[in-house]
Amino acid sequence: MALFVDKAPFIAKAGNGGNGCVSFHREKFVINGGPDGGDGGHGGSIVLLADGNMHTLLDFRMKAKYGAQNGEDGRGGRCSGKNGEDMVIKVPVGTVVRAENGQIVADMYEDGQRRVLLHGGRGGWGNAHFATPTRQAPNFAKPGVTTQQFKFTLELKTIADVGLVGFPNVGKSTILSVVTRAQPKIANYHFTTLTPNLGIVRRHGLDYVMADIPGLVEGASDGAGLGHDFLRHVERTRLLVHVVDMAGSEGRDPLEDFAAINLELERYGDLKNRPQIVAANKMDLPDGAEYLELFRAKYPDVPVFAVSAATRQGFDGLLDAVENKLRELPPAAPFEQEEFLDDLPDLSGYEVKKAGGVYIVEGAAMERLINSVNFEDTDSMKWFHLTLRRTGVIDALRRAGAGEGDTVQIEDMQFDFID
Repeated sequence: MALFVDKAPFIAKAGNGGNGCVSFHREKFVINGGPDGGDGGHGGSIVLLADGNMHTLLDFRMKAKYGAQNGEDGRGGRCSGKNGEDMVIKVPVGTVVRAENGQIVADMYEDGQRRVLLHGGRGGWGNAHFATPTRQAPNFAKPGVTTQQFKFTLELKTIADVGLVGFPNVGKSTILSVVTRAQPKIANYHFTTLTPNLGIVRRHGLDYVMADIPGLVEGASDGAGLGHDFLRHVERTRLLVHVVDMAGSEGRDPLEDFAAINLELERYGDLKNRPQIVAANKMDLPDGAEYLELFRAKYPDVPVFAVSAATRQGFDGLLDAVENKLRELPPAAPFEQEEFLDDLPDLSGYEVKKAGGVYIVEGAAMERLINSVNFEDTDSMKWFHLTLRRTGVIDALRRAGAGEGDTVQIEDMQFDFID
């Protein structure tokens, strides 16, 4: 049995862009053939792929660093360098990727889903790009963009329509085995279940996924017991089936157990208002009927169904209620994802000044920025404008007095200021 790992750090780096080439055409009997340096190839990207055949993040414990291929340098004869190959990283369906600052940058919630996590560096221009009627022999080219290394954290959050929650040893795994074809490990001791188990319920023309979430304990939301590690797997469920040992077979009070688990759900994320149905299990044992009557009196608004996983009784009513509720509930939505600016350069150390009606932005960082932009490529220009906004250059120009239509100069490039 493979070790279940549902949280893992990893480091990734997209490929560098290849350098542009400085070259001049050389041919017998041809004088001043002109510049013919080719462009560098683009670096490979880091691409995530959700794979329904993966169920653990164990691979990322074995290998924590991933890098895409660099682009090749340009060559003479206007030969462009070869683009680097993308690095495709497979992750289990339900994997959420967080950046170092905690923001969610990818939610791989659907089998076969692909997402570019880090973009490869753009290749530099060869000197053939810089030839003009007044500059016929440019002896320079642009270097490729060098990418950075980033750290991420992967979190596997089980995707299921229904989650079975409750204290350890209340019968969640047995219930899963009764209503689905899943075969979870079942034994009469606490924490038999150490990983979420999934099963598919097929009934009345409706298919849905049910997950047996490992047993929670009091204080789970603060890290007590194993429950804290598995509360994340409850986050995606549309409906909770709260399994209660209604017979109090281990000397516990089922009413207190119900309140304790709900407190942990309330303290963890937004689970307080998640729709919930109670499965009053172990009703074949003594004291079950008495506790059930007390439970219904204390929680009159909670739908509760008497079942016995051991004797396989009472599940028709429970499953009817589950299916009716699922038909009312909207499908689970992925977590909100934020754009990850993997190629945002460090533009600290620049200044803005005004000379002759032109706003000039200068500094060593500006030269690196201009060298990174392909001004004939739409995507590259979008990245350029976004970079100016995100790094504060646009705000600095506003503070200096720049307005709509004013001329801005960065290195040897001039453009109109657009607010």
